[in-house]
Amino acid sequence: MAGEKEIWQKIGEGFVQEYYNQFDNTNRMALANLYSPGACLTWEGSPFQGREAIANKLVNLPFKRIKHIITEQDSQPTIDSCILIMVFGQLQADDDPPMAFHQVFLLKSQNGGWACTNDVFRLGVHNIPV
Repeated sequence: MAGEKEIWQKIGEGFVQEYYNQFDNTNRMALANLYSPGACLTWEGSPFQGREAIANKLVNLPFKRIKHIITEQDSQPTIDSCILIMVFGQLQADDDPPMAFHQVFLLKSQNGGWACTNDVFRLGVHNIPV
């Protein structure tokens, strides 16, 4: 049927919805359950490896409230049966002005479900001298 989404698109969209819902509305420590045990996160250029290190980073971010608004997301299947997801949107932390962000996830099928093995996050901040 024309217009029907591929299974990897549905999985990607479901993961993104679950990830940002948990990030914005629950204890961020629970996000560890979405990662594989040896997962890697690069947050603004700083690397973290393993569920515990990733969860500690996300829990200790310097804000009390956050809201993500997803502008677009794209998913692709990889040649080794993983799913690559790129997310572009805005986030607002506490009373700060909204900022653009980009995030890339790599999902791998593990134990009958999907887990994030790689995650790269960057704010859309440009330091261009004027």
